[in-house]
Parts: sequence; structure tokens; C-alpha cells
Amino acid sequence: MDGLKFDFCNLMEPRVEGGVSAHRLGADLADRFRAAHASVEASRQAGSLGFLDLPYAAETVDRVVALADGFAQWFEDVVVLGIGGSGLGATALKEALLGPAWNAWSDERRDHFPRLHVVDNPDPHTFRALLDRLDPARTLFNVVSKSGATAETMAQYLVAREWVESAVDAHKARGHFLFTTDPSRGALRQIGEAEEIPMLPVPENVGGRFSVLSPVGLLPAAVCGIDPRELLAGAAAMDDRCRTDELTRNPAGIFATLLHQADTEQARPIHVMMPYADRLRPVALWFQQLWAESLGKAVTLEGESRLTGPTPVAALGATDQHSLLQLLMEGPQDKVVVFVRVDDVEAEVRIPERHPGIGALAYLGGHTLGHLLDVECFATAEALRRAGRPNATVTLARVGARELGELLMLLQLATVYAGALYGVDPLDQPGVELGKQLTYGLLGRDGAERPDMLEPDEAWIL
Repeated sequence: MDGLKFDFCNLMEPRVEGGVSAHRLGADLADRFRAAHASVEASRQAGSLGFLDLPYAAETVDRVVALADGFAQWFEDVVVLGIGGSGLGATALKEALLGPAWNAWSDERRDHFPRLHVVDNPDPHTFRALLDRLDPARTLFNVVSKSGATAETMAQYLVAREWVESAVDAHKARGHFLFTTDPSRGALRQIGEAEEIPMLPVPENVGGRFSVLSPVGLLPAAVCGIDPRELLAGAAAMDDRCRTDELTRNPAGIFATLLHQADTEQARPIHVMMPYADRLRPVALWFQQLWAESLGKAVTLEGESRLTGPTPVAALGATDQHSLLQLLMEGPQDKVVVFVRVDDVEAEVRIPERHPGIGALAYLGGHTLGHLLDVECFATAEALRRAGRPNATVTLARVGARELGELLMLLQLATVYAGALYGVDPLDQPGVELGKQLTYGLLGRDGAERPDMLEPDEAWIL
């Protein structure tokens, strides 16, 4: 199979009762998408969709590769400090392309590339447990914050800086840090310039949840031997496929249009992404932030107060067949499931033929674990279809850098198309700002007013 495939048969009628008709794809839905596509292309030309420029940023990639090659030779462990898109993207690349056992492998099996850790939550138990396992003299911290003011990330940076300086000369400690931040301003930029700490820029027109193909995601991947150019080549290929405004030829357009239609016309606002590969589970979590933060808005672009936005849910096949599937099959008709499967798993495990007299086991012999997982994906999709539950399937040829680049760009483009269909700005996140300001005030940040907080009502506490 060449290139990513998006099978939306089980979103269409007559395969699923209440599905979309073929006529509508060529009529009103096509017209809506054409308008959404024009809006996205206008934003591209205006320079506000910086993530669409990333696959073609050759100079940035050269800088990433040069830094990664140098750091890979000097450090045994690389720790990414970042939250939200600054952590989810790096985790998605790490788990998909390095695999879940990367840090447990021997130096030889890793070709002497460093171990990679992504710390996206300031839980003291997690952070302390990690530091206790590392050698400060052989550890690099990649601090990722575009603003340079992210409370969680900067707190972790301050702890890490003191930890490194307690073990090495204070002057040498700066060599254990790399900042990925705004190209011209912010606290990290200020510190980096004052102390000559190497820095990589996050383009001004690239927001955190759209930054996975910027240095935010590329540096951690490259330092462990992943070729960032392959990731970007896959992203460019998907971008090229989606330059058409013909709905039935644009995979990201179909994805956005049919999920938007399911939400707004079929009362199906819950969108479940369910990869059938452990390596792709973090991609579903990355998509969860992308879809939720981009589309969940209270005000449209026209200033109209209107609550919009689907609720994304990350699941895992076949694990969640034994937890969520009962709800998906027989619960409220408010969900669409998007499966992600892989044609070539590249690491087959054969199931031995044993216990021929026990029918409950004998049929498994001679198959492989990969085939079992794939059959379960097809069977679950068919079971949902027969129950009248719409679903679709994204298929990757393999889990490689190029294929992952295609998938990530598909989902990012689908998100901005969906933003245009909902009539909202997919790039902002005003709903998270109040919590940040309250946090700053409660912690005593200069210029932040300490908020008056309601005291607990003892009558409502058990």
C-alpha cells in the first residue's frame, strides 16, 4: 500500500443506517467544504497557519540535525520538559518510532543513542523518581515553552537546573540545557541569550498543539536517531494531497466534514480515536488535545455566542474492546469511532499450535499476534456497523517516520478544516487563560492579582 488510506465506508448509507448519502458528498457537503477549504487556504496565504510551512523548513531541519548529532554523542539521557502540545507531540513521536522499550534497551541495541524521557506533568513523585535514576553529568534537559512562562515547565526547569549544578560546575551546567522557545522574546530566550545556552525557535505562527513537526518534536526524535526529513516528507505528501477543494479527493477534508456532520446533524459529538497498535496510543492522546482545544469554543469568528466543539476520546484496540466497546455498541447513539490500523507490523509473533483437542485454543495456532489484532479491528468495525454505529478506519502502510508524518498532517489539516466548518478560530484557546491567571495570582507572580477564592462550605463536605 502506498500512502495513508482513509476508509469512510461505514459513515455512509446504506452501509450504516442514517449515514451520509453519496449525493450529499457531491452537493451541499461539497459546497460547505469548498468554502472551508478556501478559508484555510486564505489563512495559509496570510501566514497564520505556520504548521503548514514546517514540512518545507529545510534550514530549521539542518539546525535540528546538527544539534541532535552533537548532543547524542555526549549524553546518555535526554529529558524533555514540556506540557500540552510541547510534551504530547514528543511522546507521540517517541512511542511510535522508537517503541515502548527504547529506554530499557542496552546501549548497543540503541546504537548508543540516548534514552529519551518526556516529563509533562509536575508530579513530584514522578519527577523525583526520574532524577533518582539519572546521572546529572550525562543528562541533557530540553526545556520546551514557547512563552518561556509556562508555570509547570519552568518549575521543572528550576529544579533540574539546581540538580545539575549540585553535581557539576555551575559554569558547565549550562551545557546540559537546550531551550526550544519563541524566536525573539520570553524568559527562556532571555536566559539563553544571557548564558549562551543553545536554543531552537518555535515559529511565531505555530501554536503548541500544532508544533509537533517543528523543533518541539523534531529535536527529541532526531537526538535518538529518527530522521526528521522523513517525517516532514510524509507531512508534505499529505499536504499536497489536501490542496484540492474537491471533497471526495481530500482525505483531511472528508475526515473533518463527516465528523462535523455527525456532530451537528446526527447528535454524535463524541469522537473516539482507537488505534490498534500500542505504539500509536500517544497519537490518540495528542489528537485528543488537538481536536478539543481547537474546536471547543464559546464564541464564533463572527462574535456570536455559541457553544461548539466535539468531545474527543482516546482509546486503544484491542484493550478497550474489553472496557469501552459495550458502551460503543449499546450505549447512547452519540459517538463516532475512528480506528487506526497498520498493514505491516514488522515484528510478527507466531502463535504456537498446542492443545489440538481444546477448541477454544486450537483455532489460534498458526496465526500471529499481529493478525489477531488486525482481525479484531475489522471485526469490531463490522460489529459497530451492524449495530448502526458509524465508524471509519485510517490505515498506515507501516509505523515509520514518513507514514507518521502523513498521519499527523492529516489530523492537523482536518482540525483547521473543522474549525472553518464550525466557524471558530482553531488556533486560540481563551478558555484556558483564566486558570493560568488564577494560578499566577495564587503563587504570587509579579503583576498577577491574588484572586479572592470562595471558602469551602462545610455543609457540602463529607
